[in-house]
Amino acid sequence: MRAAASKNLEVVTIEDVTKKPPLVVRTVLQSNPALETNQDVVHSVAKVSGKSPSDPALLTPSKLTNHYSSLAKFRLTGLVVCSAVTGYAMAPMPTDLTTLGLCLLGTALTSASANTINQFFEVPFDSQMARTSNRVLVRGLLSPLHAVSFAAVSGTTGLIILNYGVNGVCASLGALTLALYTLIYTPMKRSSIANTWVGSIVGALPPLMGYAGCTGYLDAGAMVLGGVLYAWQFPHFNALSWNLRSDYSRAGYRMMAVTNPDLCRRTTLRHTAALIGICTTAPVIGLTTWTFALDSLPINMYFLYLAWRFYRHSDSSSSRKLFRMSLAHLPIIMILMLVHKKSEDSEDWLLKTVRGLYPSLTQS
Repeated sequence: MRAAASKNLEVVTIEDVTKKPPLVVRTVLQSNPALETNQDVVHSVAKVSGKSPSDPALLTPSKLTNHYSSLAKFRLTGLVVCSAVTGYAMAPMPTDLTTLGLCLLGTALTSASANTINQFFEVPFDSQMARTSNRVLVRGLLSPLHAVSFAAVSGTTGLIILNYGVNGVCASLGALTLALYTLIYTPMKRSSIANTWVGSIVGALPPLMGYAGCTGYLDAGAMVLGGVLYAWQFPHFNALSWNLRSDYSRAGYRMMAVTNPDLCRRTTLRHTAALIGICTTAPVIGLTTWTFALDSLPINMYFLYLAWRFYRHSDSSSSRKLFRMSLAHLPIIMILMLVHKKSEDSEDWLLKTVRGLYPSLTQS
């Protein structure tokens, strides 16, 4: 009997202990091996332990910070803030650091609120998609009331900062962004493929917020900045959604890649080509020098080439390459705009060279 018992003994090391899940989780998994999703495990653990993961007693400051960051979609909000910075910097007015800081803070809080409300509405559908099944509300790490309270506080605070710390135009654009994203775009995702166009308008508003935050008004320069963001959304999102068609279909989302693949390919190609025209318009209206049109052409042409390959082949490889390129394309275009911003004392060497070769261009 001693020999048999010794065979069942295990030598447990520190590494083994740290690698094993908590006792409650092990108990749940052993009693029901069929559990597969995070949500299943969370709910079962709650039954065994008698505590919900969203219990305030279990929410440490570190966990709350991580949960709020997830609700705000930290990386997406970061992109929104960066586009607002570009809009502010491209405005034909001197930079006021206080106003700039308040503009970015208000924009970030408004974006965090919109993303949180979006996740609150989409919990039943996010749980059906592999890409979103790990979100905070899907896993029950925060209660819905907690999430809505966070959205309400951040959204209200953000709009107050924009209105009283920046100006009314910027605050109005922030309120429009919040309303479009939560009240129109989010529910429309399950009813019409027009959601992509609405979502692109939402994505085009942050640079306008930055521009208006500096000037207090919108003009042709602001529209060009918004146009770049609007057109960019189509190759970016269409390429992303192409490889997620099964997920979107399972969750009931009406995306172009699911319901109208041909339209998805065509709009991707058209809007990528439109970026060349929009970037060429920037120097025409005096937003940038003509050197920007020249420097942005190679990156736009390569982006168009990848969109053409996606249009022709429409496979996993071409969509993935287009999506990855979209992540690099936008920051490069923004940086080029900032480098070639038109100012009263700026020298457009390209235009100067052309006029040197063709002096008649300088004659009125």
